[in-house]
Parts: sequence; C-alpha cells; structure tokens
Amino acid sequence: MASQEQGVQLRAVGFCGVDDSVAPELLACVSARYPWVEWGVLLRQEKAGEPRFASQGWLQRLATVNQDDTMRLAAHLCSSHCEAVLAGDGSDLRRLHAEIGFRRFQINATKANNVDSAAVNAATCDRVRQVMLSLPEVEFIVQRNAETQELWKGLAQDPPSNMSFLFDDSVGRGVAAESWPSPDEGSPAFGYAGGLGPSNLADHLRRMAAPAAGRVVWVDMESSLRTKLANDVDIFDVNKAMDCILQALETARLPETESESSDPTSKKRKA
Repeated sequence: MASQEQGVQLRAVGFCGVDDSVAPELLACVSARYPWVEWGVLLRQEKAGEPRFASQGWLQRLATVNQDDTMRLAAHLCSSHCEAVLAGDGSDLRRLHAEIGFRRFQINATKANNVDSAAVNAATCDRVRQVMLSLPEVEFIVQRNAETQELWKGLAQDPPSNMSFLFDDSVGRGVAAESWPSPDEGSPAFGYAGGLGPSNLADHLRRMAAPAAGRVVWVDMESSLRTKLANDVDIFDVNKAMDCILQALETARLPETESESSDPTSKKRKA
C-alpha cells in the first residue's frame, strides 16, 4: 500500500458503465479481492441494453450474483430514474437497494443524462431531501458543478447525513480536470471525477492529495474504460479497470478491510 506522501486517501474507486458486455460473476471476483472497488450501473430506461446501460436481464443476473452483498454497487440515475427522485419518489430506489444491493445512488440531473436541470428550484430540493431522509441506509451522490448548482446549493443549506458531493466539472463527458477543488468548510463527504482513467490515474491521485485536505474521498471514471473491438462493438473493458486498480494500490492510501471502505451511511441490506 502506498505511503501517505504518495497520494490521496480513498474509500472507493468507482468504475461506471458496467453493462451486458461484462459478466457480473467476473466483477464479483474483482470485488472479492478489492472490496473498495465500486461498480457503477447507469440506469436509463430508454437506453437499457445499449453500451454503458445494463439491460433488465443483466440486472437480474447481478442481483443473483450479489445475494451475499459482497459487491459495492452504485446506481447512477439518469432520465426518468432521476426525474422520479426530483419529484420526490424514492420507491424504486428502495426496491433496487433491497433486490440488488445498491448502496449508493447518484443523481445525474444534467442535460447529458436527459434531465432538465433548469427546472430545479427550492421545492425540488425539499423533495429530494425528503427522499434522502426516507432512505438513511443508503448514500446519495449529487454532482457538484455549474449545471447542477441549483440542486447542490439548495441541498447544502441543510444537508442530510447520507448525502455526498461529486466534483465533476466535465459533467460526465470524460474531460480531464486541470485542477481539483478543495471542499468548502463543513462540506459533506465528496469524491472526484472527470477524465480519469488508465492513462493518468496515478498522476491525478497524487495531485488530489493537497486539495482533498486530509478528507477521505472516492474517485469515479467511465469513458476511459471503454474499448471498441474489431467488429466495432463497444465494451466495458475490465482490463482497463484492473490497470486503474493497480495504479491506486501503488499511489493512494486505501482501506484495508471491507468495513473501512464503506461510508457509515452506506449499509448492506438487512437479512
């Protein structure tokens, strides 16, 4: 494990966009060896089954594989899934947590994810806050960038204990950050994303140490994990994810046990 001087302290390394091109059983094997790895599943009904977006059948297979809750899973809510939360409906999140074992839910309230963030107002923030409070056993991630400022600023006025921020100025476009922001005083838990991947993760983990200011964070990536095969099929490349895992092991401080990798608000399902 890396020394403190080498990089930031991480609680998770997130790989988003797992889909039908990769076996859930293979992901479970990686999780068994590296419990701080988090698999991000993009939920967008109109794209289910396309590259980056898991089909319903794949999700059912994932549920079977994760019956013992050994996998760290995050659902990234897009389109109608996100809009439901903005409207104050957390019923589907409760089901996804109970049936599949998702421990975290990321609210992707951006145009790129087919959500009109311009419609967000104070009432929206109140509804989202109530959803968060109604599901204390899971953690909610809110993207913190210019496009989502109405949402994150509104929630920050009275932040639920199970809410965290994701600094991602690329808004999911995979654009590398020139610098990483420091959290505001009293900021909720937070993570970093934007252009991270096999070609640069180690360097950015070192650069995050100072702005993170001693806080334990997580990192997330998506676009850099894709590979196009000779037949032009776009797949989630678990070899690229493994490259990032090895870089994190060399560069960052990582939790030594599964319990250390989980946020106190991010619980396994009740038996």
